[in-house]
Amino acid sequence: MLLQDRGGFVDRHDLWTEAQYAAAGQLRRVVDELGIEMVRFSFADQHGVLRGKTLARAAVPSALRSGVTAPSSLLLKDTSGQSAFPVFSADTGVGVDGFSGAGDIVLVPDPTTFRVLPWAGRTAMVLCDVRFPDGSPVPFCTRSILRNELATLAARGLGMTVGAELEFHVFREAGVGVGPEQVGGPGRPGAAAPALPTTRGAQLLHDEGLDAMQPLVDALYRGLTSLDLPLRSIELEFGPSQFELTMEAGDAAEVADAVVLCRTAVRRIAAGLGYHATFMSRPQGAEGASTGWHLHQSLQDLATGAGVFVPDTARETLSAVGSGYLAGLLDHAFAAAAFTTPTVNGYKRYQPYSLAPDRVAWGVDNKGAMIRAVGGPGDPATRLENRSGEPAANPYLYIASQLVSGMDGVDRGLVPPAPTAQPYAADARALPSNLGAAVDALRDDAAFRAAFGDAVVEWYATIKRAEFDRYLRHVSDWEQREYFGIF
Repeated sequence: MLLQDRGGFVDRHDLWTEAQYAAAGQLRRVVDELGIEMVRFSFADQHGVLRGKTLARAAVPSALRSGVTAPSSLLLKDTSGQSAFPVFSADTGVGVDGFSGAGDIVLVPDPTTFRVLPWAGRTAMVLCDVRFPDGSPVPFCTRSILRNELATLAARGLGMTVGAELEFHVFREAGVGVGPEQVGGPGRPGAAAPALPTTRGAQLLHDEGLDAMQPLVDALYRGLTSLDLPLRSIELEFGPSQFELTMEAGDAAEVADAVVLCRTAVRRIAAGLGYHATFMSRPQGAEGASTGWHLHQSLQDLATGAGVFVPDTARETLSAVGSGYLAGLLDHAFAAAAFTTPTVNGYKRYQPYSLAPDRVAWGVDNKGAMIRAVGGPGDPATRLENRSGEPAANPYLYIASQLVSGMDGVDRGLVPPAPTAQPYAADARALPSNLGAAVDALRDDAAFRAAFGDAVVEWYATIKRAEFDRYLRHVSDWEQREYFGIF
């Protein structure tokens, strides 16, 4: 540990590993060598949205030693910025001390995540975990929630590998700046900015269609690779204005960080070229092709590196561990949907014959099923792909929800039903039709309460239930068109 690192919040509470102290030293050298003037200290909130503070260069050493303070109320808000708890009351109802009066939390930087931002001059960023001022963990830090589950898995001698396929839409901005109609407030977001399509659609993987967007494709490639993100491909998808990028499979914690950075990078790089990129699943004007987040997942023996989902015989699709894990994903699909599909909009993606699932079923290399089993005997890449997630999901909670579900299936010795070859006609439960149903299932799920704790489940469910109830109170365009003229 360097002398300048001693005595601060991080040192007093023993929050860094030796690797993080070494990374902090490298961070300071890069800041000096590249002339970095500002560093963003950011954390992923409950929605997977990055929030934080941008510090001038002179303030960075102190922030590395002692973190950066921010209002704890940031962890209690829905997607509109409206708090779901009475934050200024003595009893906030959160179930955890430290949130009354919107008091501070401390953003503790993880210097191993330091990146120089390609879209902002002389600016870098670092991801943070969240602690209370006394150094104790904040149970609602989603980055820590995933790492806690991975530590539990590692104690069993297992590691988790995931691969992400993220679909998104890119529109051409039709206006300039923020107009009065785009100004909103907590519980009342402003109108979306007007936007125009960028591609015609109905031509999956069309080379010339992608060529027409080459300036954006080039900028995304340069930006994402300069951030050291594990980019594998950029593709033109089936729907109008729809794209997909895939990442190389890797350590679950590292891929979760990469997804958070990737979504921010895509949006900011696109904006710099006059486009609006969105990871909203089913935006207006793109109803024919919703976007999803396909999450590939597998487990490995930490001692040997061998994949534990690989079956022993040619008669099997998965090993006994893989089969139990699959059965757990199916058994907890309703409750896990609150994490895999955390927005009101995402449930409008569950349509038959759409390359999105509509029921809780699995198939062997079948892209219409909720869970697609890939690989088989002798294939070290044998894995399960959950196709039910939406690209707006918080990656830490999405991945953690899969681990909790799957390992509960392993521990209980669950056996999956037979695979289906007709996923849209299978005799299986329909996926939840709305966010409210998923939240209700989460509240009733014993495995998630045992893994995350009652306080975390109730915190998350309260926020998402408030968001869904606010949606139910909204008078939609559909209602106005349907009823205003005839009644």
